Amino acid sequence: MLIRIQDAHKQYPMGEGTVHALQGVSLEVERGEYVAIMGPSGSGKSTLMHLIGCLDRPDSGRYWLDGAPVEDLSDEELSALRNRKVAFVFQAFNLIPQLSVIENVEVPLVYRGTDAEERTRRAERVLASVGLSPRREHKPSELSGGERQRVAIARALVAEPDLILADEPTGNLDTRTGAEVMALLGELNRAGTTIVMVTHDIENARRAKRLVQMRDGRIERELSGAEKESLVRRYEAVAGVGTEAVP
Repeated sequence: MLIRIQDAHKQYPMGEGTVHALQGVSLEVERGEYVAIMGPSGSGKSTLMHLIGCLDRPDSGRYWLDGAPVEDLSDEELSALRNRKVAFVFQAFNLIPQLSVIENVEVPLVYRGTDAEERTRRAERVLASVGLSPRREHKPSELSGGERQRVAIARALVAEPDLILADEPTGNLDTRTGAEVMALLGELNRAGTTIVMVTHDIENARRAKRLVQMRDGRIERELSGAEKESLVRRYEAVAGVGTEAVP
């Protein structure tokens, strides 16, 4: 089991009150799974992703990442676990504008202390895998949105993570380019990479093997197979209505 969360709670102060971002969330994700997380704004999706990615810890409950008890680790141990196991792909790409494409891809390996020759070799390999070798010396500003997202995916891949967390990975892309990025994520999953994705796009969710719906800090339901496809079709029948309105 790569991800195991048991009765996780997380709250944040807001003004004079408290936001209960997670309220007893339990979730398991097997190695090699492809899971989409959906839900309205404020449902707890981002907080859950931060927890899964070891960017935060639960206030109570337990979380094991590849068998390691996250809440028992020191900050240094947690950072090391995150760097070994997890990579992130964000809607906003988060590339460093002053660096070239290949230098951006090498960044995770710099933090790992990998020597320069090995960094370049691995970066060139993953750039080839996403079809961007000819753009290796370009700056992010010289790329299309789809190319920048592919650089972000290459950067995620270069450290050979067990888990990719994708937060609205097609949010800034047109339909055709978004479909290309989703096809690439699908190829990575078929090659064995575990993917957990937050999305508002029902077509993106359709590509995942399992759909987790959240509401008010809780997991409302989990769907796979025919049940997931039935939900997608009901949503398509009322196109333009938010997923929270689908029964």
